[in-house]
Amino acid sequence: MESIFYNNWQSLVRILIIGVLAYASLVILLRVSGKRTLTKMNAFDFVVTVALGSTLASVLLSKDVTLSDGILAFSVLIFLQYIVTWLSVRSKSFSNFIKSEPRLLFFQGQFLQKAMRSERITENELIAVARKNGISSLEEVDAMILETNGKVNVIEKLKPSTPSLLSNVNSDGKL
Repeated sequence: MESIFYNNWQSLVRILIIGVLAYASLVILLRVSGKRTLTKMNAFDFVVTVALGSTLASVLLSKDVTLSDGILAFSVLIFLQYIVTWLSVRSKSFSNFIKSEPRLLFFQGQFLQKAMRSERITENELIAVARKNGISSLEEVDAMILETNGKVNVIEKLKPSTPSLLSNVNSDGKL
């Protein structure tokens, strides 16, 4: 039976050395690439973050993955993320292809069932989000929006003189 607690010192030393070097390399690449690399503004950003973590784990634990393989994988992921975000800022059609748009799920006292079904969200989940935001009654809520990053934001009653932040939200014609 294979040892489950200890193989040998070489394995532990390799993990220690590769861990420090891979971590330092990843930190340097992230600093060079900018703050946007690790944001979770949309699904693509989230995938890159998870892929970077998975790559780091593979470099650390797999003897088949060398440090240079890992650094190249980090670099490719960060470069692709940079290209995608660069293109989405400069091209509306590319941005629409990559990112979803915010979706209105609750508006002025009514749950928007069609939108909720489409996004696979229940009334109870929206009520839980409202409670988490310190809302004691849905009468205090003007809108609930599913953002492009998957988070539900709660907009309390709007003041009539305040410009609306709902202008870019897919409302299925409800606004």
